[in-house]
Amino acid sequence: MIKIGIVDDEILAREVLEEYCSKIDNLEVILSTGNPLEFINFTHQNDLDLIFLDIEMPELNGMEILRSMIKPPKVILTTAYSEYALESYDYGVVDYLLKPIKIERFLKAIHKVSASKITEPKKNKGSEELQVKHNGLPINISFKSIQYIQSFGNYLKIFTDSRMYLISETLINITTLLPENFQRTHKSYIANLNRVAKATRTHVLIEDNEVPVSTTYKVIVFKKIDNLAEL
Repeated sequence: MIKIGIVDDEILAREVLEEYCSKIDNLEVILSTGNPLEFINFTHQNDLDLIFLDIEMPELNGMEILRSMIKPPKVILTTAYSEYALESYDYGVVDYLLKPIKIERFLKAIHKVSASKITEPKKNKGSEELQVKHNGLPINISFKSIQYIQSFGNYLKIFTDSRMYLISETLINITTLLPENFQRTHKSYIANLNRVAKATRTHVLIEDNEVPVSTTYKVIVFKKIDNLAEL
C-alpha cells in the first residue's frame, strides 16, 4: 500500500486528488490538508510514501516545503503554473502536474511512481555517527559534534567541535544521512539545530559561528527550533 499525503490550499483540488486515489487499490490517502505547517508537523511523526504537493500556497509554498525536508518521500507537484518545473527536478520530483489535473495524466504520474520503486527511507537506526569518506578513507563523525555543514563547490565542509572535514559530496545527498535535528538553513548550509544557542532573522549562532538563514528556509528553521525545544 502506498501511503499518500495531499497538500493543497484549494479544497476542490484536494477533493479531485482524493477521488482519483480512491480509484486505485494500492493507494491510501492518510493526510489531506491545506495547511503546510500541519503537513510538516505530521511528517515529523508519520511516514509517507508519496506527496501530492501544491506550489502556490500561503505561509509556505510547495518549493519551500520541498527544500526544507531532510528526507523527502516521492513527490508529485501540482500547480497551475509551469515556471517551477525545471527547478523541481533538482529535488528528485517524480512528476509535475498542471491543473486542472485530468485522470489520464494522474494515472501516468502514478505509473512513474511505481516504476521508481518506492522503498522505505533509510533510517539511522540507533546510529550516532555520520559515515563518510575523507581523503579516500572511511571515517565516522559523531552527529553531536557536528555544528554545521557548508557547501564548497563540489565539496562539503563539515565543521565539528574539534576540526573541519572537507569531503566530496553534495548537500542533497548528505541530507539523507542526517537525523531530523539537522536542517537546511540556506542554499549552501545545513545546521545542527540542537547546537543553536541563538536565532535571529538572518542567522543562527552555533558556538561562535553565525550560520546564515535565508528567507526561503526561515519559517521552517524557526519552527523546527521551537519543536526541538519542546522535546
